[in-house]
Amino acid sequence: MAAIIGNRVKASDIELKDKLVAVNRVTKVTKGGRTFSFSAIVVVGDENGIVGHGLGKAKEVTEAITKGIDDAKKNLIKVPILKGTVPHAQKGKFGGAEVLLKPATNGTGVIAGGAMRAVLESVGVHNVLAKSQGSSNPHNVVKATINALASMRDAAAVARQRGISMDKVFNG
Repeated sequence: MAAIIGNRVKASDIELKDKLVAVNRVTKVTKGGRTFSFSAIVVVGDENGIVGHGLGKAKEVTEAITKGIDDAKKNLIKVPILKGTVPHAQKGKFGGAEVLLKPATNGTGVIAGGAMRAVLESVGVHNVLAKSQGSSNPHNVVKATINALASMRDAAAVARQRGISMDKVFNG
C-alpha cells in the first residue's frame, strides 16, 4: 500500500508507468578529446492521481533513463482528479516557466504541449486545457506543471482546511 505523507507518496506497491520527456547530450572537452554524457528527464505515474519526475545522468542513454526513473519514484505526489479533469484552474511556476491548467468538459482531451502532456497523461488527467508560458525548457516546464498539480485541492480538502461542512463550501 502507498503511504501518503501530506500529498507526497511512497512508491511501494504502486504500478507506475514511465514516460521519457527529454534526453540531452552534454559534451565535455578535455585534452584527450570530447567526452559525451546524457541527461534524461523522466515522468512516472499510475494514471490514477499519482505522479513524480526525475532526472538521470550517465554516460549511456539507457543508464540515464533508468536513473531518472529511480529518481522519479522518490518524488511522488498525490493529485486530486475530479471526473477525469483537474478540480479548478491553477497556475504553476518554476524558474522561467509558467503553466496554466484549466478544467475541461468530457471529450476535450489533453490540450497541452510536450513536457506538460507527459506529466498530465502520467497523472491520469483525460480532459484539460493547458498553456505553457515563458520558458519552454523541459526541466522547468515539468517542475512548474508538478508545482501546479501539487497546489490543486478538491472540495473535501477545502472543507477540512476551513473547518466547515462540504455543503457550506458550495453554498456559502
